[in-house]
Amino acid sequence: MAHVTTTASTGFNLFARLSGFFEDSKQSWALNAEYKRTFAELDRLENRELADIGVRRCDIADIARIHVYGR
Repeated sequence: MAHVTTTASTGFNLFARLSGFFEDSKQSWALNAEYKRTFAELDRLENRELADIGVRRCDIADIARIHVYGR
């Protein structure tokens, strides 16, 4: 049994690679800003307010991370 694989060489596309890099960087910055905003909003709450919504202060970082990154 014979297999044939054809590939077309598109060469080294520097513009596409740089464009992808900048898009990834922009998305990372946006996610990081959302994480910081979420963390700050929760951290600004008083302990009583956090207790009302069932959040411990030590869990704020994990909650912000899960909210933004989904992990």
